[in-house]
Amino acid sequence: MIGENLPALIVVVPLLAAALAPFTRRLHAAWPLAMLATTAVFILSVILLQRVLEQGIVSYAMGNWAPPWGIEYRVDQLNAFVLLIVSSIAMVVTWYARASAAHEIAADRLHFFYSVYLLCVTGLLGIVITGDAFNLYVLLEVSSLATYTLVAMGTKRNALKASFDYLVLGTIGATLLLIGIGHLYMATGTLNMADLSERLADLHDSRTVRTGFAFIMVGASLKLALVPLHAWLPGAYTHAPSAVSAILAGTATKVGAYVLLRFIFTIFGVEFSFNQLHTDTVILTLSVAAIVYGSLVAIRQTNVKRMLAYSSIGQIGYIALGVGIANATGLAAGIIHLFNHALMKTALFLVLGSVFYRIASVQLDDMRGLGRQMPWTMAAFVGAGLSLIGVPLTAGFISKWYLVLAALERGWWPVAVVVLIGSLLAVVYIWRVVETAYFQPAPTGRRKVSEAPLSMLIPTWLLILANVYFGLDASLTTGVATEAAALLLNATGGSAP
Repeated sequence: MIGENLPALIVVVPLLAAALAPFTRRLHAAWPLAMLATTAVFILSVILLQRVLEQGIVSYAMGNWAPPWGIEYRVDQLNAFVLLIVSSIAMVVTWYARASAAHEIAADRLHFFYSVYLLCVTGLLGIVITGDAFNLYVLLEVSSLATYTLVAMGTKRNALKASFDYLVLGTIGATLLLIGIGHLYMATGTLNMADLSERLADLHDSRTVRTGFAFIMVGASLKLALVPLHAWLPGAYTHAPSAVSAILAGTATKVGAYVLLRFIFTIFGVEFSFNQLHTDTVILTLSVAAIVYGSLVAIRQTNVKRMLAYSSIGQIGYIALGVGIANATGLAAGIIHLFNHALMKTALFLVLGSVFYRIASVQLDDMRGLGRQMPWTMAAFVGAGLSLIGVPLTAGFISKWYLVLAALERGWWPVAVVVLIGSLLAVVYIWRVVETAYFQPAPTGRRKVSEAPLSMLIPTWLLILANVYFGLDASLTTGVATEAAALLLNATGGSAP
């Protein structure tokens, strides 16, 4: 029974937990409920990925209404992989949030926090697994509304402004996406993604389809925070509670990238998206700009959360770069970096949450001497920072290596140079933190700082070990990403330019 309904359970389990969380206030059971739900979803995602790798595409008709008439959950190698990313990060961050959220959020609001948190996870998982374009929009709004609320729970008043900015820009992005989906429905009369793909194959010259494509690309890029549509990201990452910054960095932009991939390759197809409209050139240009701009601005920041936020803008550029290179190796590199960036950036934000837990600040100057006072926490920062830079034997090296190979396959050595420049710039801003923590004395008068609690250190170090493991043995990530890239490039029988 569970096996037959596996795709539905991935969404239903956190949704039910989100509904139950507000009633756990007196029992103080909101966190155990969230932990149970996210762990269950992680296990279900692992089983589903294994099934997809063994059996191929899994289709599940909601309410036994056969597609394209009913809502279909359709799982292939790409979204099974992204489901694993979202569920694993959600589980680790939930574990971490027990101490972190209790420290930053009032006790009488914790049950509400976990309810909204689970609703956000539900929306993200639903976006990834659904095979219906309108259902994707609805679930995007579910996750977005929950995320705006979570950001507003930050400890300072700036969190409200960051949440409002995110709300305005996120609403614009979602509206553009909905308008685009509406154009596709006008042209085809269907919302099922697989059915859309078949019907659009004969409508490439339609102005309605081309207009819908433009709206969808801009809306999805805004959700992805691809330069120049990134304005919401720095404030949201900086002022949100620590656990929220971590879940956003590890999942939200990855799901945005998934939406972009799904529409470009599965629904519109390579022939239309790249060979006719040359979208790959636009994406390539913006991704290069994102890598350089995000890294340069990160170097100038004195708030380390904001530094990592701008770093994420650059890392999103690497993901988009794989799409823009538009060959099998590049697309695989982008998909690999979805996974690797989730590991490294979530770990870095968890480290900063631990720092905030002890010294109530993430200003660079206030982190002086923490290398000796919080050795395990700052060692985790070094480990994740090395992966972010792309040092060999870390996960970050694998995706950047594939990006360089992809660029050289196309004969685009300047693009390969940009990847290397981005890594060198990452050395600069990561080193600023390392130098401050290890080579500068602690501020005069600061009370003695102890190490972060084990409940925060253990999940952080799980991600650090994962960064090392997937740097030494990348067979799972590269294997799944390569299969997913081949599936996407052949989705509509087209070929990259």
